[in-house]
Amino acid sequence: MPKQYPKDQKDRAVRMLLDRLDEYPSMYAACNAIGPKLGIGSETLRRWTLQAQIDTGERNGPTSGELAEIKTLKNKVRDLEEANEILKQASILFARELDPRQR
Repeated sequence: MPKQYPKDQKDRAVRMLLDRLDEYPSMYAACNAIGPKLGIGSETLRRWTLQAQIDTGERNGPTSGELAEIKTLKNKVRDLEEANEILKQASILFARELDPRQR
Protein backbone atom coordinates (compact mmCIF):
# COMPACT_ATOMS: atom_id res chain seq x y z
CA MET A 1 0.00 0.00 0.00
CA PRO A 2 1.34 3.46 -0.83
CA LYS A 3 2.73 5.54 1.98
CA GLN A 4 0.39 8.34 3.08
CA TYR A 5 1.85 11.80 3.67
CA PRO A 6 0.14 14.64 5.57
CA LYS A 7 -1.24 17.41 3.35
CA ASP A 8 0.95 20.08 4.94
CA GLN A 9 4.06 18.00 4.22
CA LYS A 10 2.99 17.62 0.57
CA ASP A 11 2.32 21.34 0.22
CA ARG A 12 5.63 22.29 1.83
CA ALA A 13 7.59 19.87 -0.39
CA VAL A 14 5.90 21.17 -3.56
CA ARG A 15 6.54 24.80 -2.58
CA MET A 16 10.18 24.00 -1.85
CA LEU A 17 10.60 22.28 -5.22
CA LEU A 18 8.88 25.07 -7.15
CA ASP A 19 11.02 27.69 -5.40
CA ARG A 20 14.22 25.88 -6.40
CA LEU A 21 13.14 24.61 -9.83
CA ASP A 22 15.15 27.26 -11.71
CA GLU A 23 18.37 25.96 -10.09
CA TYR A 24 18.07 22.62 -11.93
CA PRO A 25 17.99 21.73 -15.64
CA SER A 26 14.66 19.87 -15.33
CA MET A 27 11.93 19.00 -12.88
CA TYR A 28 13.22 15.42 -12.88
CA ALA A 29 16.67 16.56 -11.75
CA ALA A 30 15.16 18.81 -9.09
CA CYS A 31 13.00 15.97 -7.75
CA ASN A 32 15.98 13.60 -7.66
CA ALA A 33 17.98 16.15 -5.67
CA ILE A 34 15.29 17.44 -3.28
CA GLY A 35 13.10 14.37 -2.74
CA PRO A 36 15.60 12.25 -0.79
CA LYS A 37 16.49 15.22 1.43
CA LEU A 38 12.83 15.44 2.44
CA GLY A 39 12.38 11.69 2.80
CA ILE A 40 10.02 11.59 -0.19
CA GLY A 41 10.43 9.50 -3.31
CA SER A 42 11.49 11.57 -6.32
CA GLU A 43 8.64 10.26 -8.49
CA THR A 44 6.11 11.00 -5.76
CA LEU A 45 7.40 14.55 -5.47
CA ARG A 46 7.31 14.96 -9.25
CA ARG A 47 3.68 13.79 -9.45
CA TRP A 48 2.66 16.10 -6.59
CA THR A 49 4.35 19.04 -8.31
CA LEU A 50 2.74 18.30 -11.67
CA GLN A 51 -0.69 18.06 -10.02
CA ALA A 52 -0.08 21.33 -8.16
CA GLN A 53 0.80 23.01 -11.45
CA ILE A 54 -2.39 21.63 -13.02
CA ASP A 55 -4.46 22.84 -10.06
CA THR A 56 -3.03 26.37 -10.38
CA GLY A 57 -3.55 26.44 -14.15
CA GLU A 58 0.12 26.39 -15.15
CA ARG A 59 -0.39 23.06 -16.97
CA ASN A 60 -3.28 21.45 -18.77
CA GLY A 61 -5.04 18.45 -17.30
CA PRO A 62 -7.76 17.43 -14.87
CA THR A 63 -7.60 19.24 -11.54
CA SER A 64 -7.65 17.42 -8.21
CA GLY A 65 -11.34 18.24 -7.81
CA GLU A 66 -12.14 16.85 -11.24
CA LEU A 67 -10.14 13.69 -10.51
CA ALA A 68 -12.05 13.19 -7.25
CA GLU A 69 -15.36 13.66 -9.10
CA ILE A 70 -14.31 11.16 -11.79
CA LYS A 71 -13.39 8.62 -9.09
CA THR A 72 -16.76 9.11 -7.37
CA LEU A 73 -18.66 8.74 -10.64
CA LYS A 74 -16.73 5.59 -11.59
CA ASN A 75 -17.63 4.06 -8.23
CA LYS A 76 -21.30 4.93 -8.78
CA VAL A 77 -21.24 3.40 -12.26
CA ARG A 78 -19.67 0.21 -10.89
CA ASP A 79 -22.32 -0.02 -8.16
CA LEU A 80 -25.14 0.56 -10.64
CA GLU A 81 -23.75 -2.04 -13.04
CA GLU A 82 -23.62 -4.58 -10.19
CA ALA A 83 -27.18 -3.77 -9.18
CA ASN A 84 -28.29 -4.03 -12.80
CA GLU A 85 -26.67 -7.46 -13.13
CA ILE A 86 -28.40 -8.66 -9.95
CA LEU A 87 -31.76 -7.45 -11.27
CA LYS A 88 -31.18 -9.19 -14.61
CA GLN A 89 -30.41 -12.48 -12.86
CA ALA A 90 -33.48 -12.11 -10.63
CA SER A 91 -35.75 -11.39 -13.60
CA ILE A 92 -34.42 -14.49 -15.39
CA LEU A 93 -35.10 -16.59 -12.29
CA PHE A 94 -38.65 -15.28 -11.87
CA ALA A 95 -39.40 -15.63 -15.57
CA ARG A 96 -38.47 -19.32 -15.40
CA GLU A 97 -40.68 -19.85 -12.33
CA LEU A 98 -43.67 -18.18 -13.97
CA ASP A 99 -43.23 -19.83 -17.37
CA PRO A 100 -46.40 -21.93 -17.99
CA ARG A 101 -44.46 -24.36 -20.19
CA GLN A 102 -42.46 -25.50 -17.16
CA ARG A 103 -45.52 -26.96 -15.41
